[in-house]
Amino acid sequence: MDFELERLGVHESVEAVFPPAELVTYLTDLPAEVAVVDDDGIDDCDGVVTLAYREAFLELDWIHSIQAGYDRFPLDVLEDHDVILTNSAGIHDRTIGETVASYLLMFARRLHDHVANQQERRWDRPEWDEAFTLPGATACVVGTGTLGSGVAETLGALGVRVTGVRRSGDPVPGFDEVYATDRLLEAIGDVEFVIVTVPLTDETHHLFDAEAFDAMRDDAYFVNVARGSVVDEPALIDALESGELAGAALDVFEEEPLPEESPLWGMDEVIISPHCAAYTRDYFRDVGEIVRENADRLADGEEFYNRVV
Repeated sequence: MDFELERLGVHESVEAVFPPAELVTYLTDLPAEVAVVDDDGIDDCDGVVTLAYREAFLELDWIHSIQAGYDRFPLDVLEDHDVILTNSAGIHDRTIGETVASYLLMFARRLHDHVANQQERRWDRPEWDEAFTLPGATACVVGTGTLGSGVAETLGALGVRVTGVRRSGDPVPGFDEVYATDRLLEAIGDVEFVIVTVPLTDETHHLFDAEAFDAMRDDAYFVNVARGSVVDEPALIDALESGELAGAALDVFEEEPLPEESPLWGMDEVIISPHCAAYTRDYFRDVGEIVRENADRLADGEEFYNRVV
């Protein structure tokens, strides 16, 4: 890491998550100049904090992604150009955990039905056997990293028995049992909730296909807070339409925004959120702490925290 951080840009693309000026203000104590930049201002920077990827970043020394996922960045190309990439892994455990718990509580207490009924000014109570409570329920979290562990901790506090799926199958704190990835169908076969938190890779692309949905109970709910392409979306739609699943809560999709013509919009037992499961008013502060930590490490000649490339 042989460079000096004189000017750090906060790319305008972060506006989709928080106002870039908020992060600039939060980082005013850095020794480097920090400024909001658009695509035309990239060339004047040594590093950039961003949501989107631009080819112009290849001329920089450091890119920091405000997301934990980095599938949008060409890792091999960045490495060839000696560009450091860091991410925001570690800041989303509680936020994602609370969002997933909210989905489960909505299904259990039928809150999504009440919200829909309110729009129609309709006074309909659930059937006597529709609502339930979460203690004693079972969930399988596919992906036991930061996101998955945050989900397990939050659901565990609600009395849910949580199992997990990871490559090795080795035990992970917070999970009652962990399965190796090659036992996925077994792991998801007898739980009430299946929750996906894996990163998108060649191995996880369409990990959830028709075979996976067929393996799930027909009274099970599917939750995706990972990436849209981890799921074969047409297969999911088929499973929902045929009654092979009880419902789904989806924060991510293969095409975003979700097209208006998608049948998912009209399904009563589907909760849709616009890829915002990790959003909070403190998001920029959480990102800023990682950026500040790495600026300090750069000054001290230490290895970057959360370095991907």
